[in-house]
Amino acid sequence: MAGEQMKPVASLLLVLNFCMFVIILGIGGWAMNRAIDHGFIIGPGFDLPAHFSPIYFPMGNAATGFFVTFSLLAGVVGVASVISGFNHVRFWNHDSLPSAASAATISWALTVLAMGFASKEIELDIRNARLRTMEAFIIILSFTQILYIAAIHSAATRR
Repeated sequence: MAGEQMKPVASLLLVLNFCMFVIILGIGGWAMNRAIDHGFIIGPGFDLPAHFSPIYFPMGNAATGFFVTFSLLAGVVGVASVISGFNHVRFWNHDSLPSAASAATISWALTVLAMGFASKEIELDIRNARLRTMEAFIIILSFTQILYIAAIHSAATRR
């Protein structure tokens, strides 16, 4: 059966995507923790800075806050889509395809949105090595996620 030939490809892409999503969550969690610990101090007697942004990150540039926020969101939804994908690979039938495909598509859409902010962050230039690593993983994930979606759709079998 032609659909069974795509099962190892989908499994490999799921494992690869899961590892990259976990790395993104780790780096994004570090960035969020650093922003919370070293952000603006606002309280009685303190005035807001002239260029105050509620999504301020002390490392990086103006796009960093949006990039980290949407990367964390894409990472969490991505891990959830990988769980749904493992269920689909386990059963590998037409009944498990819609949930895996829809979760993967939503995850891919959020990853592409984060990739747009990564592009802006690359354009603005000032960032550290961890953010560069996160940008690279987001860009790679946007391609591997769409390959996974194509793999499970090409192997769809009819009853």
